[in-house]
Amino acid sequence: MSRSALLDQGYAEVLRRCIATGRAPHYTELAASLGISLAEARSMVHELVRLTPGWVHPGTDLLASFPPFNLQPTQYRVTIDGDQRWFAQCGFEALAIRWLVPGQTVRIEAPCLCCGEPMVLEMTDESIATVEPEAMVGYTSSEIGGDPATRPFR
Repeated sequence: MSRSALLDQGYAEVLRRCIATGRAPHYTELAASLGISLAEARSMVHELVRLTPGWVHPGTDLLASFPPFNLQPTQYRVTIDGDQRWFAQCGFEALAIRWLVPGQTVRIEAPCLCCGEPMVLEMTDESIATVEPEAMVGYTSSEIGGDPATRPFR
């Protein structure tokens, strides 16, 4: 199997596990599910992170963020069909989660970063059911896609 095909499988497996459990697999779990060596799986985790705006916890091989999910609590709480076990990397990434769970209701709750008031957005696929407050905007202090220099862990 080519390296790019293996990376595709690894990427899909990490996302599948994040969706199913709310956490990322350890590289030992990836090795077992992909039928590769531990060293290959460990290397894959770091390579996948370099290819995405995700990151590992500093000094470890543990995925801390794998877009659109953040694997530690953030202010962007995500509920899928009434089950809250996910967190998004940012407000924009939270919107992408609906594409990973077709037909399911995704609810994003977060405080406004300017005033602290609660914000709620609920959608199923491309249908928006709830927007509170009615007027909501998003902003970023970095380039869309994330400049590596602005990531919390380098």
